[in-house]
Amino acid sequence: MTSAKTDASVVLVHAAWTDGSSWNKVTGELQRKGLKVVAAQIPLTSFNDDVAVLKKVLLRQKGPIVLAGHSYGGAVITAAAAGQLADVKALVYIAAIVRMREKTVGDVFRRVPPHPSAPKLQPDADGFLWLTVDAFRSAFAPMHRHQKRLLWRRTQKAYCLEVSRGTDDQSAWREKPTWFLIAEKDLMVSPETQRFTAARMKSKVVSCLWTILLGLKA
Repeated sequence: MTSAKTDASVVLVHAAWTDGSSWNKVTGELQRKGLKVVAAQIPLTSFNDDVAVLKKVLLRQKGPIVLAGHSYGGAVITAAAAGQLADVKALVYIAAIVRMREKTVGDVFRRVPPHPSAPKLQPDADGFLWLTVDAFRSAFAPMHRHQKRLLWRRTQKAYCLEVSRGTDDQSAWREKPTWFLIAEKDLMVSPETQRFTAARMKSKVVSCLWTILLGLKA
């Protein structure tokens, strides 16, 4: 594989229940292609917190930026890249939740009834949502081996229920070109919702079977 030097940076934004390490394989591949890569670490404490942290990451980059978000990360990049961040040249959505103006993250997530195999989510006493071992196996990372799933389960980042309630009127996809990877077997974000969202944004669309957690699966 040949690499080409470029001034472009790729900023990757993780989903709920995980962190920037979920992009490890993708990060390695992009670096081998000569790209600068940053896997942002968002706190998952509230939607506004996550957007604020990502904006700080974006402002630290020099030159053009391609911004990618997986699942819930799609909502975060949509808000964070809006407005004056001219260096963000393109948005890439991977099986993503993308808010539409007045809609919350939770509204988009519940647009289509959940798949029967999707985990039942209940917040703990502090308002944080966790996944069980069974949920990781059946819905969150079904394509991976038991040891990998167990590791993610033990290192998961629970997210606060406030994340699902956040709203923001800024939508960067109205201002910038977008690409959308539809995961046809995703059990967390309905493929129907993904297709609806991609069509609404007039994105260039690619489909695969599964999503990313340590590498795309064809």
